[in-house]
Amino acid sequence: MEKFFKLKEHGTDVRTEVTAGLTTFFAMSYILFVNPSILSQAGMPAQGVFLATIIGAVVGTLMMAFYANLPYAQAPGMGLNAFFTYTVVFALGYTWQEALAMVFICGIISLIITVTKVRKMIIEAIPAVLKSAISAGIGIFLAYVGIKNAGFLKFSIDAGTYTVSGTGADKGLASITADASATPGLVAFNSPAVILALIGLAITIFFIVKGIRGGVILSIAATTIVGILMGVVDLGAVNWSATNLSASINDLKQIFGAAPGSQGLGALFSDPSRLPGVLMAILAFSLTDIFDTIGTLVGTGEKVGIISATGDSKDSAALDRALYSDLVATTFGAVAGTSNVTTYVESAAGIEAGGRTGLTALVVAVLFAISSFFSPLVSIVPTQATAPILIIVGVMMLSNLKNIKWADLDEAIPAFFTSIFMGFTYSITYGIAAGFITYTLVKVFKGQVKEIPVVMWVLDALFVLNFIFLAVL
Repeated sequence: MEKFFKLKEHGTDVRTEVTAGLTTFFAMSYILFVNPSILSQAGMPAQGVFLATIIGAVVGTLMMAFYANLPYAQAPGMGLNAFFTYTVVFALGYTWQEALAMVFICGIISLIITVTKVRKMIIEAIPAVLKSAISAGIGIFLAYVGIKNAGFLKFSIDAGTYTVSGTGADKGLASITADASATPGLVAFNSPAVILALIGLAITIFFIVKGIRGGVILSIAATTIVGILMGVVDLGAVNWSATNLSASINDLKQIFGAAPGSQGLGALFSDPSRLPGVLMAILAFSLTDIFDTIGTLVGTGEKVGIISATGDSKDSAALDRALYSDLVATTFGAVAGTSNVTTYVESAAGIEAGGRTGLTALVVAVLFAISSFFSPLVSIVPTQATAPILIIVGVMMLSNLKNIKWADLDEAIPAFFTSIFMGFTYSITYGIAAGFITYTLVKVFKGQVKEIPVVMWVLDALFVLNFIFLAVL
């Protein structure tokens, strides 16, 4: 274990890595239940998607463990699965088999841009100020996710005129256009679930500021126990027979291999008139997949030694291996029957808990594997127990804002849009897009066009094209 993962070289030990793996797993385990819920609306069998989710997560995370030796976990990405169901299947009218084929093609695109070093060129083309902003932006994003999951926010709709359209409640898709606005606010602290989240936040802060070893996972356990005592976690309501592995395997047979099959790739390109729409949907998939991963690696790369403090590639080989792991996960995940598998931003929770090597990822992969038998046990941990972890990790990552010269608007403007947009748009990719575009504008207005990397011009054009595509859906 020591020799393979080089624990001493990375300043860590088995106990720390295991604790970090547990922390990451519980921070992202919600995907086991959310992903089947979303993709099943597209007509896919939920039990099969549940197993495909585990397969994609295990394959990708094992690649990170044994090939890259990095503490990153992978699973089907949130946002990408929603785009799969609500945009590609519902709005654009493709079948779920064709949507899986698009995901499969994303994996091939990732292979091409990784083998040709394009993805690495993208990372190296990102200015140091934007890398710091990306890291801080991920902190804002995580903190917002944590605050939202804790139930601290409510959204009130101002009076206005509403138009509701969609494919019907049975498919869960509706769009609302309104002469109104949603105003966020603080909830009333009169709900047991919200009170539990407050208790969990206090417990987490206590363990963190006291510097207690393993405090993150201890806070999750303690909050879960409190939740059981408060009745927020109802053990009697847990479906202990929810996991029927044989039924899941039968359902998996319906979706495994559909992506490259006749109903997937074969049908996707059968009608030439659909080609422009197909290519734009693939572009949207690919941009989100690629930049979610790049954002996570850049945002946390300094702590694990693949990105230097100045934002340059520090361990080029390790970064390459991380990128290869991601593309394998996406491709294999599509074959298994799930939307894009990506490097999870929740890995930052494990990294903050001390995870530095692939042993952290191995622990996550093992936990995902055994969850196929014990998913009811995983479901016992409430979101109120993991939400405070994301909030605290977000606070820690905001320290990267100190690297930005806020008095210099040349840096401040793109840094602001990068970091703030990640939280406000609930998307790492949109934050990076906002940062890239405003950075380019600032340089153009300052007459410093020569300082803009060619790669950034290309990416700006792709981002704008993607926004146009989304606007005309």
